Amino acid sequence: MQDHLNEIDFIIKKGIDLAFEQGPRFIGAILILLIGLYVAKFLEKVLGKMMHKSNVDVSLVYFIKGLIGALLKTLVIITFLGMVGVQVTSFIALLGALGLAVGMALSGTLQNFAGGVIILMFKPFKVGDLVEAQGHLGTVKEIKIFVTVLLTPDNKTVIVPNGPLSNGDLTNYTTEGKIRVDLVMGISYKANVKNARAVLAKVMNAHPKVLQNPKPFVGVLELGDNSVNLAVRPYSAPQDYWEVYFDIYEAGKEALDAANIEIPFPQMDLHVKEMPRS
Repeated sequence: MQDHLNEIDFIIKKGIDLAFEQGPRFIGAILILLIGLYVAKFLEKVLGKMMHKSNVDVSLVYFIKGLIGALLKTLVIITFLGMVGVQVTSFIALLGALGLAVGMALSGTLQNFAGGVIILMFKPFKVGDLVEAQGHLGTVKEIKIFVTVLLTPDNKTVIVPNGPLSNGDLTNYTTEGKIRVDLVMGISYKANVKNARAVLAKVMNAHPKVLQNPKPFVGVLELGDNSVNLAVRPYSAPQDYWEVYFDIYEAGKEALDAANIEIPFPQMDLHVKEMPRS
């Protein structure tokens, strides 16, 4: 009986010694965990406010906040485990190997993600802009984290990956608020060029969607096989491009007809040579 009591007393004494020895470290680890989680949450909120003030896209704000918050909390938990005596070296190595494997498997997806972050942060274009990129011309309908959605003039939806889009050449027709409409109209060699220029200039100046700054331009582009080709260059807002394009062609044809200025069609002169009789 006495031996049994001595054994219990020994266990209690060892427990008390262990508590005095390991208790401060365990309490410190708990404090580090609580304070670390609080700081991580605080930094996450501060980062979100900073990005909101910088007019960063809302979807990107929440994604980056979540990503940074998860990384900070992971570091805090690893620190806590190390303080309480858990061997975290192998755990960190496992996480690193897992991250490398996932990165290699999703290299294309990660490239598109990085491209989406760049587009949303630096904003080379925004929703509603008329852009030309990756062989497609269209209005930006939606900017997502992995892809950008374009709506083409013929009402087709084109999904462009953000990786190539952020690294390749891109033309934004909306940035300056105006776009030149390039038209070519041919007149007969017998027609008076100055009269034709005046007629077409009047047509452009009368159109409500044609901008007056810069002024519309008409000039001789080339002397073609069957006609004198005139460069007709009105400016319009990007969203009015196609309306101006088709309207000026139609009104220009009608105005030239009304002014008796001939618009020739392709023709060929055939010379017949009489062969000597044998």
